[in-house]
Amino acid sequence: MELKTTVYQKVNNNKIGKLLRESLNDMFSSRFLAKQLAIRDIKAQYRQSFLGIIWAFITPLSTALVWIILSKSGTVKLSDTGVPYPVFVFSGTLLWSIVIESINAPMANTNGAKSILSKINFPKEALILSGVYKLLSNSFVKILLLLIFLIVYGVGFHSSILLFPFAFLGIIFFGTTIGLFITPLGMLYNDVGKIISMGLSFLMYATPVVYAIPKTGLLKTLMEINPLTPLLLTTKNLLFGQNIDYPIYYLGVFAVCIPLFFLGLVFYRISIPIIVERMSA
Repeated sequence: MELKTTVYQKVNNNKIGKLLRESLNDMFSSRFLAKQLAIRDIKAQYRQSFLGIIWAFITPLSTALVWIILSKSGTVKLSDTGVPYPVFVFSGTLLWSIVIESINAPMANTNGAKSILSKINFPKEALILSGVYKLLSNSFVKILLLLIFLIVYGVGFHSSILLFPFAFLGIIFFGTTIGLFITPLGMLYNDVGKIISMGLSFLMYATPVVYAIPKTGLLKTLMEINPLTPLLLTTKNLLFGQNIDYPIYYLGVFAVCIPLFFLGLVFYRISIPIIVERMSA
């Protein structure tokens, strides 16, 4: 009787399409876990804080106050912004703080969960989603304060403000995409986080955060090629009821960002288990 011959071959399970589908499925199925992690972290964040949620907007408010004082005293001469300068600078610093938080959120959440990553098997994508939940929660109070600024300084509300939430979510989407690529490197090398923080501090002055784009000069060129410029300007224009600046560039940024986000998810899914195994060895 002839015996059956079975040949075993190595099958490549690392196809990008398959990994992406699994990552998206895990992100969708881990919504409840992500929500619970976010609630836990938010409560822990403010449990031993006297000022509590006020810390969410102290940083952008204090930064805006410095530039308002510099502008009012004549120390710094700024070009016309189209709206009262306090509103312009506070909205800019507030949105910039959200950019920074969205970039840092994936790395901060993943680093914060290192103690359980090597002990419990759960979808790592829950950490990404949890970071988005926390960011939305912290941003809610900031947006309310910004709306109060619009009323106090007579800017008022326009129909375009209905599109503001979508542009706001776009900023978070952009930052999270960048954060997905930074997180694995940041977990391996602490220097990465410090370099990113320092780089963003310099990048703020090449973005229309605290002053408008100059009419001429090198800074004007840097601002116009900076992909964060159309993101911030479009979001503020919708908020103030102004004409949209750089609409083609704005759409182009997201046309590039969407495939990068999916690629970042795959990169995160592949690299995090390897890094956790290396760190726990």
